[in-house]
Amino acid sequence: MTKERDDIVILRDEDGNEVKFEYLDTITYKDEDYVVLFPLEDEEDEAQVVILQLEKDGDDMRFLPVENEEDLQAVFLLFQEEMKDMFDFGE
Repeated sequence: MTKERDDIVILRDEDGNEVKFEYLDTITYKDEDYVVLFPLEDEEDEAQVVILQLEKDGDDMRFLPVENEEDLQAVFLLFQEEMKDMFDFGE
């Protein structure tokens, strides 16, 4: 029997292909929510987390790219601080 994971997020890339991510955390920064995801099918040797802005509209949720590099960096630093005991970020 296979147990379904509830921490898997499936998104579509720019070509319409399904891409699976593991949900790691939600970070609130400047009154906005951001999700931190880890690609499960990354073909690169050093996989990186993906940070997307979470937009809620009633029961619907959308994931948006983070356009502002400073906000992206700030959210990543907050994520690192929260997870420093669980992950080695190569500092």
